[in-house]
Amino acid sequence: MDEEKYFLGLLDEDLKTPYYAVDEQKLVYNLTLLENLAKQTGCRILLAQKAFSMFYFYPLIGQYLHGTTASGLFEARLGFEEMHKENHIFSPAYIPAEFDEIAEICDHIIFNSFSQWKRFRSTCLKAGKKCGIRINPACSTQEHAVYDPCARGSRLGVTHERFEENELEGISGLHFHTLCEQNVDALIHTLETFEKNFGKYLYQMEWLNIGGGHHITREDYDFSLLVETLIRLRTTYDIQIYIEPGEAVALNTGFLVSEVVDVIENDGAIAILNVSAACHMPDVLEMPYRPEIAGAAKSGEKKYTYRLGGPTCLAGDIIGEYSFDHALKIGEKLIFKDMAHYSMVKNNTFNGMPLPAIVAVDREGRLKVVREFDYRDFKGRLS
Repeated sequence: MDEEKYFLGLLDEDLKTPYYAVDEQKLVYNLTLLENLAKQTGCRILLAQKAFSMFYFYPLIGQYLHGTTASGLFEARLGFEEMHKENHIFSPAYIPAEFDEIAEICDHIIFNSFSQWKRFRSTCLKAGKKCGIRINPACSTQEHAVYDPCARGSRLGVTHERFEENELEGISGLHFHTLCEQNVDALIHTLETFEKNFGKYLYQMEWLNIGGGHHITREDYDFSLLVETLIRLRTTYDIQIYIEPGEAVALNTGFLVSEVVDVIENDGAIAILNVSAACHMPDVLEMPYRPEIAGAAKSGEKKYTYRLGGPTCLAGDIIGEYSFDHALKIGEKLIFKDMAHYSMVKNNTFNGMPLPAIVAVDREGRLKVVREFDYRDFKGRLS
């Protein structure tokens, strides 16, 4: 593929920037890989909506995956209304006023503690739901503490010391979610600890959900080893395996098209864009990481280097330093890569920043505006 020609195709002069553009063909590529994983292993794959909730594509995603998983009532409703397949949910603590609706629309309900399970057990059993307990394997495999459910003092999951084996009546599955953008080696390491402490309970379970954070659609992911691992789990315990990738579904499928608003000087050149790290790509500050820009390089690698910042009043609203072959001009468009996941689901209107439009790119490369936002979306969140 001619990359330069491809990115030029994302620039429509009739579209007002900023906008997220999600490519259907790239999405299908990821979905096909995941579908092949399910066929080879017998696992069932769910879309983790916390990473990607562009429900315009749910009918397409539903052709490849088995359903959705939610982190709360609203996500559960979205999956129920727009996907019409399996609907799973996990929450650190369910709100009693919401639970009757959750029990009505969700197929699998996963509890974070035995106290929550005992509180809502009768409702679940009466509704005939499949219920599970989230496990904390106490096995950290990553350096990002903010994303580590196994960090000391974590509120997520039941540790081995606090597992109540006498309260498993009505529990049909176990769940753990410990990874973040990781390869299969981290899963295998986690499973060693998990099976040592909880493996004996799997023989009495119907299913095991191994969560998300699996970067399955990344180019260097060890796909064959994952297949081998999932088959071993399924056959050893005679159990249904669920996996819920979110980021892997939308990895490298989306872009954020921005525009240069001003160029100033202060200890180097600074370009102010009409997109904000704080508002439109929060993980840039939270993770933190430096997103790639089409045609750009790291600081100093090309002739012209700029610090790119957003239009908010936050002094730290800095996206990063990039270099270009030419001097940036006001009105020039810059395309941020890999902006489908953890962008639309996390963006906000701090400072009254407008939300970027959402655009779909069909398989012929045509751009379709799915949703535009305006002042009413900002005002509607306030009182």
